[in-house]
Amino acid sequence: MELNGTIIEDEFAEAFRMWAARLIVTAADEHWVDVAAREACGYGTSVIGCDAEAGVEQRLDAADTPDGRPGAALLLFAFNADALRKAVPNRVGQCLMTCPTTAVYDGMHDAAERIDVGKSLRFFGDGYQKSKVLGGRRYWRIPVMDGEFTVEETIGTAKAIGGGNFLVCGDAQSRTLAATRRAVDAIAPLPRVVTPFPGGIVRSGSKVGSQYKALFASTNDEYCPTLRSKSASKLRDGVNCVYEIVINGLDEQAITVVMRAGIEAACGEDVIAISAGNYGGNLGKFHFRLHDVLETAK
Repeated sequence: MELNGTIIEDEFAEAFRMWAARLIVTAADEHWVDVAAREACGYGTSVIGCDAEAGVEQRLDAADTPDGRPGAALLLFAFNADALRKAVPNRVGQCLMTCPTTAVYDGMHDAAERIDVGKSLRFFGDGYQKSKVLGGRRYWRIPVMDGEFTVEETIGTAKAIGGGNFLVCGDAQSRTLAATRRAVDAIAPLPRVVTPFPGGIVRSGSKVGSQYKALFASTNDEYCPTLRSKSASKLRDGVNCVYEIVINGLDEQAITVVMRAGIEAACGEDVIAISAGNYGGNLGKFHFRLHDVLETAK
């Protein structure tokens, strides 16, 4: 298959089960929304090493938030609900309660599984905290030095999917990076997904396993241009740079839509091929075949 001069390889992205939480964060203005989102999503690229994968799902106008202020929807992902029960309160307490003017609300009202957030953080109020039930949901008001930090008592969590991906393979770093940024820009406004790596892009794609027993992941040597003559390279002739976009989403449909939009934006004369990362089908049960993803657009 070819799209706008770019070869679409007959590969599939192998994704796996994760759990997600959705936070609605508001603040006095866009500046503090940006600061809050950046802090809460920091060190949130891969659960290989961090407590949760995190990113901004979408920006929210004041008309679309619970308190009528500008905000953002953040998605946090972990391998299971128990891991999120640790990560979410930690990130809210350390990164959002500390940030000027913020408030935090649940973005998954219908989720049966719940994470104690305000219920735990209220103790920081040292007995001065107050709560109120509105519409069947309890909110805590914790006194802080610029007023009060409002946080919902619990945050919902539900099954989700992590590890959707595609690889942008080009002849030169600058052109390949520009093409990958086009893909990230096309993905950014789409709902129910995040691209958790720096700027939405991964340079250090990984494979399962390592020659070093202490590591369960290591560099994806098949796609490293400098290892072309030393490993079982999968690179086409002329490819000298590869960037990966990893996509976490709340469901298969959301990831499919986003992969298609990103691939279509990346393709062009400056990109030799689009591929995808997988582990032979042995890691995750969700397989997004590139040709099928693009066929759904027809």
